[in-house]
Amino acid sequence: MCTSIAMAWGGGYFGRNMDVEYSFGEQAVILPRRCPLQFWRQPAQAEHYALIGMAHVAGGRPLYAEAANEKGLYMAGLNFPHSACYPAQPPAGADAVAPYELIPWLLGSCATLAEARAKLAHFQPLGLPLAQGLPLAPLHWHIADGSGALVLEAARDGVRLYEDPVGVLTNEPPFPFHQANLRQYQHLSPRPPENRLAPGLPLAPFGQGMGAVGLPGDASPASRYVRAAFHKLNAPDPGEELARVSDFFHLLDTVAMPRGSVATPEGKWDVTSYACCFSADAGVYYYKTRTNSRLCALRLAGAPLDAAAPLLYPLQREEDVRFVN
Repeated sequence: MCTSIAMAWGGGYFGRNMDVEYSFGEQAVILPRRCPLQFWRQPAQAEHYALIGMAHVAGGRPLYAEAANEKGLYMAGLNFPHSACYPAQPPAGADAVAPYELIPWLLGSCATLAEARAKLAHFQPLGLPLAQGLPLAPLHWHIADGSGALVLEAARDGVRLYEDPVGVLTNEPPFPFHQANLRQYQHLSPRPPENRLAPGLPLAPFGQGMGAVGLPGDASPASRYVRAAFHKLNAPDPGEELARVSDFFHLLDTVAMPRGSVATPEGKWDVTSYACCFSADAGVYYYKTRTNSRLCALRLAGAPLDAAAPLLYPLQREEDVRFVN
């Protein structure tokens, strides 16, 4: 599960809910420019753009769930369990990249969405695990900057790169379904409804919000997509950094999973373990966790971006309450 949102406010605000029933050892990680990037089938990047995001670190190597680079390009991997397909032997001549390599491979060398689109022209997934005991996560990807967004999917019928005019991604089914499914919800509006049923009858709304009657409220990927799209597309730009960040997290809250709302087939609770927002103009990565709703923030500016090793920041998980009396 998971939801990713890309907003075009200012230079762009990008982030996601991580919905999962377990911890994957995540922590906030800055990858400096001179920390070498190694890939199975692609040339190494001895120097690259600095990255910031949430990752599990294996053998000193950050495996990013989502990240953004210092130029403002964002990328997130979201669960795609039924459709993702990674052949062990991609076609000859393809840019074969393993799923866990894809975020640093793209963000390390691309400054813009246009550059990312061009670099992905010959991409093929490489079905090669990083190590024994680290199975490949079935993913599709959301890619965005201030100019727009893309969705990348690698399924049995091949690799597809879709333009994303809405700026939202959830999970299954494949992306074209979510775009087509929006057609069922064209009547939704944040404004009061118009009486089209019987204009001659005095059928005034009896409460605010009735223009959105029919907005799905469950946690399924299709419903979260519609709900996130509705709130995102109707969100006015508040015009300044902290107000934008606050509103962005409120958007993510509309599709968050509190504990007890979704049970997995194994009987575990699927919850929103963290939510994050990257501000491209400010170069700041904000996050909150399920057990600490106060925002934490990491700045790229001032960090040693020419260092040769990842900078690790364990998550602040304890509830941080500010007493005012």
